[in-house]
Amino acid sequence: MKASTQTASLILAAGRGSRMKGFEGNKTLLPLLPGKSPFQGSRPILIHVLESLPPGPKAIVIHHRKEDVIKATMAFEVEYFEQGVLNGTGGALLAARSFLEKKVQDKLIITMGDIPFVRRSTYCSLLEKLGARPLVVLGFKPQEKKQYGVVETEGEKVTRIIEWKYWSTYPRERQAQLRVCNSGIYAARRKELMRYLPLLAQKSHKVLKENDGRTLHIEEFFITDLVELMARDGLHVGCVIAEDEDEVMGVDDFQSLIKAQEIFARIER
Repeated sequence: MKASTQTASLILAAGRGSRMKGFEGNKTLLPLLPGKSPFQGSRPILIHVLESLPPGPKAIVIHHRKEDVIKATMAFEVEYFEQGVLNGTGGALLAARSFLEKKVQDKLIITMGDIPFVRRSTYCSLLEKLGARPLVVLGFKPQEKKQYGVVETEGEKVTRIIEWKYWSTYPRERQAQLRVCNSGIYAARRKELMRYLPLLAQKSHKVLKENDGRTLHIEEFFITDLVELMARDGLHVGCVIAEDEDEVMGVDDFQSLIKAQEIFARIER
């Protein structure tokens, strides 16, 4: 396959996963097929993600237990970029800037290493929707919005992604109108994305985080800010809706791990 017809993919797999109590490893390496315990087994989540992505060069952003991630993915032709400080999804994107700069592929998938069940056909739908757009968001409509970010639109254009701490203060009528949530997965035009990385690097947020029993103020960068930056410039950011919310479920605590293992067992029957 020619490079021009391939898609570059970036997988974010740096985080520790502090909500996965009782597990000290990188949560993207948790097994979909459990063995002696839910934390031990085979078919790591990250491998399932790698196998589902479209053909083309791939890179993984690493930090926590990075040696384990590299060892687990050695069979794949991937590049690794270390996120020196865990400073958000935007920080992960900035850490992989050199990967974005040197690739010739025009299209890029940005996905999460702990979301195992996104179908290749869904990634392809994102790429098809991209067209001349700079960015497309993969959304979903959950039964309960919980604390997900929501996708705000004007017609078919996505104008911004609103974090829970903001939309939760809206009147109920307004909240009810915001039905589509953000999965954290995107397709982007690589060159357009590169133009906006310097702006993203200037847009930091102060976030309170729990770390080993301490509350810390962390400076983070959010990929979601790209949506608003592009929309303000009059660019058309698109959205594709996943078929069901299980497809975009993230494995970030013990309950979601058990659910993911149950889903995988059904898929493999």
